[in-house]
Amino acid sequence: MGDNIDSDAIATAYAQVRDDANVDTTWAAFGYDGKRIVYLTQGSDYDEFLTLCTDDDRVYGYIRVETGDEMSRRAKFAFITWIGPSVSPLKKAKVSTDKAFVKEIVTNFGKEFLCDSKAELAYTRLLQVLEQASGAAYGTGK
Repeated sequence: MGDNIDSDAIATAYAQVRDDANVDTTWAAFGYDGKRIVYLTQGSDYDEFLTLCTDDDRVYGYIRVETGDEMSRRAKFAFITWIGPSVSPLKKAKVSTDKAFVKEIVTNFGKEFLCDSKAELAYTRLLQVLEQASGAAYGTGK
């Protein structure tokens, strides 16, 4: 991967999101410092993640959501690539190459999202898609 990505910091944040015992971290964000992909921040409030997704930024997000029913709760993970609508065409094109570097570290997720509008980032949409991808739900209907 080389110098174009801060692998250690990204791997640490990724592990913290995946850690079942870590309730303080449900998402991690990665972005750019110049041409280098770096760890940005992490948190537990999805709305905080959304504030990073501005019109002129490219952001990679690793998100944990709890799905299931009253009989079984499961953690599901999403990998989000945000490309703001004002990002230059050259930077948009570079995302396809750069995303591969991030995905060498962030390897386990149920669904991948490529978003360029805030509506696509809605938590309810994310949750719905992850629940559909997870298979059968065996609730009691309560």
